[in-house]
Amino acid sequence: MPADYHTHTPLCRHAEGEPEPFVDAALLAGMTEYGISDHAPCMPEPFDEWRMLSSELPDYFEWIERARTRAAGRIPVRAGLECDWLGGCEKWIAELASRYEWDYLIGSVHYLSDWDFDNPKWLGRWAECDVDAVWAHYWKTYAAMAESGIFDILGHPDLVKKFGYAPQGDLDCFYEPVIDAIAASGSVIELNTAGWHKPCAEAYPAPRFLELACSAGIGLVISSDAHQPSDVGRDFPRAIEIAKAAGYRETTLFDKRKRRSELLV
Repeated sequence: MPADYHTHTPLCRHAEGEPEPFVDAALLAGMTEYGISDHAPCMPEPFDEWRMLSSELPDYFEWIERARTRAAGRIPVRAGLECDWLGGCEKWIAELASRYEWDYLIGSVHYLSDWDFDNPKWLGRWAECDVDAVWAHYWKTYAAMAESGIFDILGHPDLVKKFGYAPQGDLDCFYEPVIDAIAASGSVIELNTAGWHKPCAEAYPAPRFLELACSAGIGLVISSDAHQPSDVGRDFPRAIEIAKAAGYRETTLFDKRKRRSELLV
């Protein structure tokens, strides 16, 4: 199975499990590599209720080391962070990048202005908004994140569809400018299987987005977004088939922010 790089820890306050069961799950699933990428701290603190604090980074490093001890050379354990793209965040992310020997950084868009739009707590806002305008805002923000060039992986590209709200008709007008920005940045995207277990009932991103990304030469990782050990590698066989249908024949591996390709089988 491909590497699973997008997984969480209890430090984000909405995941559960200790390092050892996560590693055991990755081994059982036959993962190429197991990566840990919890929600990075944001400033000012406390920023929200679903991420670690900067004071907890030493606990995070200890969690990673415990996972490596459990792996005992049987599977590479990679260290990452899932960083939120927010206005003016570049300096803070550069500081975070200097605090550990990371293998990769994931960039994600969870916020549009002050709205963490994928948080069920604010679901009622979706029923009151202009969906087309929200999508336009989201993809403009996503393109800016790609253009920053500071992330190795761009997370769950169309997370904005999580609760099933999407414009009618052809969505290429939203996708195409972002595809161009990602291709120019050199970042890879993830095919995130968690979407199959959300109201949208579709992996992130949609098959059409994957097709466009593949045609543009954008690299791919497949991720579970695991929040408990049983999520590791979840739905990977299904994801592999979708990736192949879109034209992908390989995925990307990361080691100290250097990359190499692995055949998708």
